[in-house]
Amino acid sequence: MHRPIDAPSQAHILTSFLLLWLAGIGLRLTILAVPPVIPLIHDELKLSATEIGILTGLPSMLFAIAAVPGSLLIARLGVRAALVVGLTLTAIGGALRGVLPDVSWLYSMTVAMGAGVAIMQVTMPTTVRAWLPHRIGFATAVYTNGLLIGELIPVSLMLPLVLPMVGGSWQWGFVVWSVPVVIIALLVLVLAPSPPPPPPPDANGSSPIRRRWWPDWRDTLIWRLGIMLGTINATYFATNAFLPDYLRSNGQGEWISAALSGLNAGQIPASLLLLAVAGRLERKAWPYVACGLLCVIATVGIVFGTGAWIVVAATVQGFAAAAVLILVLALPPLLSRPDDVHRVTAAMFTISYSCAVIVPVISGMAWDLSGVASFAFAPIAACGILLVILAPAINHVRPVGS
Repeated sequence: MHRPIDAPSQAHILTSFLLLWLAGIGLRLTILAVPPVIPLIHDELKLSATEIGILTGLPSMLFAIAAVPGSLLIARLGVRAALVVGLTLTAIGGALRGVLPDVSWLYSMTVAMGAGVAIMQVTMPTTVRAWLPHRIGFATAVYTNGLLIGELIPVSLMLPLVLPMVGGSWQWGFVVWSVPVVIIALLVLVLAPSPPPPPPPDANGSSPIRRRWWPDWRDTLIWRLGIMLGTINATYFATNAFLPDYLRSNGQGEWISAALSGLNAGQIPASLLLLAVAGRLERKAWPYVACGLLCVIATVGIVFGTGAWIVVAATVQGFAAAAVLILVLALPPLLSRPDDVHRVTAAMFTISYSCAVIVPVISGMAWDLSGVASFAFAPIAACGILLVILAPAINHVRPVGS
């Protein structure tokens, strides 16, 4: 049933690309089902802006906390098993979020879902290296394209299609978006390439050394890259979180679906563009500076724009965020030894999502304390500025362990 990966055929290559793309979709389907229904959750559970910030920040917190345990899971179980575990946990937690009308339950199931996604995120670069070691750049762009499509589909279809189909229930809407994740888990379980056989014992009969899983926290480059990725993660998640309520507070609620769709659809052109040019941009600082400035400009456009201009600004925000995301995600499998990809990836995600988790909470507090909705976007603009300041670090990219 499973073909060994040391003798790849055309069918193996195409299957690997397909599974990577589907797994990328599964990374975001359940998470991005939330922003379109935040006003409904807000009203039904009577949440404050700070509590909304916590709800949207919880996945990012789990991306940080569960990244290193995900590295351990890969080291002990292997790529395929870790990916299936992540997909299954994501689907179960995502489906159960609305079972009880209680904010604590919602938070708890969001934590479970976020842990599953965190495991998947650490696994994906390692999967690229294991399944397609000679096509790392393109394979990374393929699964990232799936990730971006997984962000676009729920924010575009939740309000006009899924909610009417389930009688306006955001709880059942969450269940609907978990079903495809279960299907993807089954496909990975059945169709994924088999892992290579373990190395034989050495001449003394000793078993081979187990794969390392704990990151090298002394590597300053990983910290700088993690913080850069954190600014983009924070920008994206915080904008998704506060854009719906901000537009509703300004009497422009009819633009919520279009603005969220623009924020996520804007990422697709970036992923397609970087399929062709990522290799020429990954070690240059100017793309990060340009994208950081675009994020600041787009945030200003969201706050001061009206109508279709808000949609344009949100689209630019999505484009810039996706470009940086793709460039950074390609670095671990390109710069690390095969057995170290999961460790480097775990460290970067831990750092980046530790940065990202606090920004939505700060944005919510800024809104609550000031009573001014636009203040929620001040920390988001600050993230773009920080990215510009840190961009020169990319000129010092070097292989880990060199």
